[in-house]
Amino acid sequence: MKKLNIIKKQSEIDTVIKNGKLYKNKLYCLYSFNNKDNKYYRFCVCVSKKLGNAVTRNKNKRQIKDIIDKSNLVFSSKYDYVIILRKEISKYSFDEKKKYLLDILCKLEGEQDE
Repeated sequence: MKKLNIIKKQSEIDTVIKNGKLYKNKLYCLYSFNNKDNKYYRFCVCVSKKLGNAVTRNKNKRQIKDIIDKSNLVFSSKYDYVIILRKEISKYSFDEKKKYLLDILCKLEGEQDE
């Protein structure tokens, strides 16, 4: 994932969570917010310390970013996305994580087009 596609400031993350639209499934909570100031879509992957140690958390974040990079989905350039991983995610394989994430992203993409 390119650096220009990553949300880094806590204030921006808080804005997306507070004002964005929520999508949920078993493994993820995804917030999307139409930020008209951006030229690019941006993502943030949030992981709680309850998920495990730093190695486990970073592994999950890397996997999610890899799925987003390699998916052929077209994201709207004006949106910010915050993905919050749920605790149950560590029980699932990479393929199952990918399936659930692509399901929620496709659902999100379909609603943004309308």
